[in-house]
Amino acid sequence: MSIRRVEAEWLDELPAHDPRAQRSRRDLERINALMGNARIVAREIERELPSGFASIAEIGAGSGAFLARLASRMARRDVEAHLVDRQDVVGPEAQAGLAARGWTVKSAQCDAFEWLERSPPIEVMVANLFLHHFEPPRLGAMLALVARRTRLFVACEPRRSSIALAGARLLGAIGCNDVSRHDAVVSVRAGFAGTEISSLWPVAAGWTLREAARAPFSHVFVAARVS
Repeated sequence: MSIRRVEAEWLDELPAHDPRAQRSRRDLERINALMGNARIVAREIERELPSGFASIAEIGAGSGAFLARLASRMARRDVEAHLVDRQDVVGPEAQAGLAARGWTVKSAQCDAFEWLERSPPIEVMVANLFLHHFEPPRLGAMLALVARRTRLFVACEPRRSSIALAGARLLGAIGCNDVSRHDAVVSVRAGFAGTEISSLWPVAAGWTLREAARAPFSHVFVAARVS
């Protein structure tokens, strides 16, 4: 496909309690399930940290549904979970799901950059369908902050490909609303291919990077600090 093109997504501009925004967030949960992103991220975390972890944070967490689904796929209990998002939209279902797994929830309503500047060290950080919102200079700055705060970072993003674009254009067939249909196409155009995220990770010794497509629609990036 062509080069990355970052454009505004409607969901980011709608008020949190707008009915179309609420519907779109529900659509996103279904889209995530279809993409299998929680399964992809859980597998990468278990590969890198087979003995488990005590703290995890999701930047751009939205409703918290993704992290709750991720927790359900992992055996680890007694985890401190941080949900970071500009909007206060963490749902009671997500909080209940995390609590049921023995995960303590800490919700932070603030800009991801702000939070990363002042957060304590967190063992694992994840991002799901979030990094593609940023142009390279801004994304590089964010990744530099992440690298200072964690030992493992896993991101699952839209794959920028013709197959992913075709899938995005068919979301109306499963009942997704106009906001979700618009944003899905915009997300794919802003998605990633090759090693575009790795190229923005800060150049420093002590990290191993992996980046690859996950068929049919996802793109995964993993940065693990070498022990």
